[in-house]
Amino acid sequence: MVAPPDNDVLWARGLHYSYDGSPALAGVSIGVREGEVLAVTGPRGAGKTTLLKCLSGQLVPEAGEVWFNSAPVHTLSRAARERLRRERFGWIDSAPHLVPELTGWENAALPLLARGTGHRAARQAAAEWLERLDVGDCARKRPGALTRAQCQRIAIARALACEPTVVLADDPAAPLHSNDRAQVLRTLTTAARSHQITVVLAAPDDETAALADRAVGLADGRRSGAIPAPDAPDGEGRAACSVSA
Repeated sequence: MVAPPDNDVLWARGLHYSYDGSPALAGVSIGVREGEVLAVTGPRGAGKTTLLKCLSGQLVPEAGEVWFNSAPVHTLSRAARERLRRERFGWIDSAPHLVPELTGWENAALPLLARGTGHRAARQAAAEWLERLDVGDCARKRPGALTRAQCQRIAIARALACEPTVVLADDPAAPLHSNDRAQVLRTLTTAARSHQITVVLAAPDDETAALADRAVGLADGRRSGAIPAPDAPDGEGRAACSVSA
């Protein structure tokens, strides 16, 4: 194994992963700097979700390496990877996946409560993020009484309330109307920058990617375009496609 660059909070090299023999990732390498908002772009089926799941430890790559803060993730046990996700990572899916029996604030506070944060502190942190995301009035309501867009905002609040080191967001504004998408994505990226949270954002369109500091492309499970992999074995250096925020 080769240790990653010191300024990369997340670093992966040569990732391979397949579903039923069909390759989803084929040698992808990527580095994400501390505090950076990185967009991963590409069409449906490009491998964006699989890449985020490998980076977060949800999936173990069939080949390749994943490092977080200069420590290997791919060699950790399942329990250790779950603990890492609980304590250091936030995840936002393209669907809310809320617990139906819990209220809005309870869903948003769930990672904090799982960490052992006190009930009052967890509730306060959850309430603050619900207000930032314009769903403060949903704090006492259960998901069955809410719209899909409201539930997704609660899911985003859940990922940010525990102030993780890294948030991995898989098209987090997918359930929202176009007018709401930009607002929610700006809230996510602005909050991440103000709290020095690194974000890896699966971006389905240029509008989403434009909110990131940098973008890398995937196509058919490989890095696309003229953006070489970080510290690639063939000697290519790091190159970035800069995107204005």
